[in-house]
Amino acid sequence: MKKLILSFLFIILITSKCFSQIIPDSTPVTVQQEDTVLRIKNLNPFFTLHVDSSLSYQLEINKDLSKYYWYLKNSPLGLRLNKDNGLLNFKADKNYFLSGKLKYDFQYKVNIGVQNLNNSNERVDTSFVIVFYNTDIVVSKLKPSVSSTMTVDEGDTVAFKLQCENGDFPIENITFFTNMPVKNYTTVSHCNDEFNWTPPYDFVKETDSGKVRILNLVFVGTNKFLVRDTAVVKIIVRDALNYPLAVQEYNTVKKNINTYILQLKYTFLQLDKKIKKVKNTRTTFDITGSATALTGSILASSNDDNSQKVGKILPSVGVSLVPIKEAVSPQKIYDQNQASLIRGSIKRLEYMLSDNILVGEKDPDLVKKMNKLREELKQIQIQLIDVPLELASNMTPEELDAYFNSPRVNKKYRLRRK
Repeated sequence: MKKLILSFLFIILITSKCFSQIIPDSTPVTVQQEDTVLRIKNLNPFFTLHVDSSLSYQLEINKDLSKYYWYLKNSPLGLRLNKDNGLLNFKADKNYFLSGKLKYDFQYKVNIGVQNLNNSNERVDTSFVIVFYNTDIVVSKLKPSVSSTMTVDEGDTVAFKLQCENGDFPIENITFFTNMPVKNYTTVSHCNDEFNWTPPYDFVKETDSGKVRILNLVFVGTNKFLVRDTAVVKIIVRDALNYPLAVQEYNTVKKNINTYILQLKYTFLQLDKKIKKVKNTRTTFDITGSATALTGSILASSNDDNSQKVGKILPSVGVSLVPIKEAVSPQKIYDQNQASLIRGSIKRLEYMLSDNILVGEKDPDLVKKMNKLREELKQIQIQLIDVPLELASNMTPEELDAYFNSPRVNKKYRLRRK
């Protein structure tokens, strides 16, 4: 029995020794390699910064920092980076935003990099975005380049720019409406667009009091959050003369006067020729009668009886020519008076034309001058209503002027002192 128990214990001992031996692990051991690629470990891709606050951010790399240097590109004003230790800092001073050097709600993309001092090929180039915001909202405003009230005349051009005073969020859209319909104006939809409009000459109606009409221009600007700002420009439009039409009327009156002057000059020419013909005939009779009387006086003093008889008869012949002269060519006093009247009317019309000539593109006395010319033409036409005007002439206006202003005519029809 003891031998059996001993044998059993011996077997157990042998078995435990066999299982107590270490069995080698068949799983391969992984050896961790060193990180050799340069990288920035803690770069934040997006920064938001309140105005008047500061930023201090330490950048880290997976290498020895003493062998590398840092750099920035396209950085906004005030952003700094220590090239030795990679410390990024910024002080968002409010003056930067008030002066327009920095903008709110604008994404500034900043390029940042780190490079090995000894190996230029070992470098990292990346970027991040920084945005500034402000809890104090500054509203953008519309600022027209003219005063809030304007006074213009019909036909004048109204032109001004609609400027914007940008706040935190700039004005992106502008709408426009008026208190009455208008036409032919330029559309204003963005900042610095120019409004251009010319009130027509019939804009002010006869029923408008004071001969003026008030037009209110209302501009409404909105930002991306639909916050609105309104600017109103009041335009007082006064009734004005339609200069293009008035100038056409003036030219028509002037043309009518020039045509009437030519008709008068031709009529004067015909009357003057008749007067000249009659004068030549009467002069012939006067010379003949004088010569006959003189011859009779000479023959009457002759020794010859026959000559003395003829000399006594000839003076009576000269006397008898006087009634014949009056019967054949009576004096044209009426025609001469008509010619003098026509010539004076022509001179008066020419003087009125030169005295009422237009000065400049918009003569302020245009209507007054036109009415004066029209009235003067009407008065002379009434005064010469009995004068038969010749409507046709084979002479040019230049030839008529040369004849009318010739020294002979001027001498013949000039006024003489009694």
